[in-house]
Amino acid sequence: MKKLFLAIAFAGMGSLAMAQQTTTSQDKQARRAEMQQKFQQREQEHLAQMQKDLNLNQAQVDKIKALQDKRKAEMKAEFDKNKDQRQAKMEEMKAKRAQMDADMKQILTPQQYDKWQADRKAKMEERKMAMKERGMKGGKMHKPMNTATPDAN
Repeated sequence: MKKLFLAIAFAGMGSLAMAQQTTTSQDKQARRAEMQQKFQQREQEHLAQMQKDLNLNQAQVDKIKALQDKRKAEMKAEFDKNKDQRQAKMEEMKAKRAQMDADMKQILTPQQYDKWQADRKAKMEERKMAMKERGMKGGKMHKPMNTATPDAN
């Protein structure tokens, strides 16, 4: 009975994993372009809200926009500079994970190892779903600025 249950569980997880990996590079590029467009729109909305809340003139808006663009370019340069370090760290983590898998395979029986692998995959899927839910619930990250002055009385 347990073997049948495990076989069904593995088949179910395998089909889910295959369904998630069917995205093509064109889909990824389209999603990336869509995300960039949404990000730019959000930036424009934020700047418009600042202009309204702080009663900014056009010169101030232009200077803030230039400052934001400069900051974004600096962040991108910093991100690109650290790309090699991030990749090296990821490769190191993959090697450590592979070593742990090999060690666990030597310690556990084949059935225990299979169950351990299935449990790890299930937990990873739970974490992915939790991250997606948190991302969807977040909505806007910033609240509008409150520029009203508190009463002195």
